[in-house]
Amino acid sequence: MADLLPNPTIYVQNLPEKLPKQELRKCMSAIFSQFGKILDVVCLKTLRLRGQAWVVFTDTAASTNALRTMQGFPFFDKPMRIQYAKTESDAVSKLKGTFKLDKKKRAEKNAAARDQMISKGKGGAGAPKAGAAAGGAARGPAGPAANLPPNRILFVQGLPEATTDQMLQMLFMQFPGFKEVRMVEARPGIAFVDFENDLQSGTAMAGLQGFKITPQNAMQISYAKQ
Repeated sequence: MADLLPNPTIYVQNLPEKLPKQELRKCMSAIFSQFGKILDVVCLKTLRLRGQAWVVFTDTAASTNALRTMQGFPFFDKPMRIQYAKTESDAVSKLKGTFKLDKKKRAEKNAAARDQMISKGKGGAGAPKAGAAAGGAARGPAGPAANLPPNRILFVQGLPEATTDQMLQMLFMQFPGFKEVRMVEARPGIAFVDFENDLQSGTAMAGLQGFKITPQNAMQISYAKQ
């Protein structure tokens, strides 16, 4: 990884291979959009490239921040391994006006992708503790029900309408005692998250309070009314 130059595209490995392509793209967007505008998320269904994704930002500052903050982030109980991509993405090339559909370059790009896939698992930065990535998220107010007595159920609001239960599950399951996520179909933007006890729910609330699923949507977490 030390030989790869910083660029706007990051290569993410060790992702769940059975997660549907579209769901994986949504999850990657939800996780990484807090670091900057995303031009594209590339996930392939081919057997050899499952469990991997390329996330394309508009600039290198965003990709670098994402790489450093989310390295080792537990995604469905598997720590993500992240590095800079070996080749410039088509989306960045189009943005810069340098994109050309050249067969030779396309073949070289595909070869580089294969090399990167083959090198997967050869090492990477050590995974931080489960709450480390969440700790880098912006903190925010606990919401109007912040003064409710502690209990094992969290009330989450401020979610974008496209949020799915799987997106929330991957965020909360890193904390001990997690049981389930319950979305409210009639009211987009809110959810309930169940833990085994109030101590565990409080730990999760402290770790994810203000976590930005998108740059405009910071989660507001409080104890649920009972």
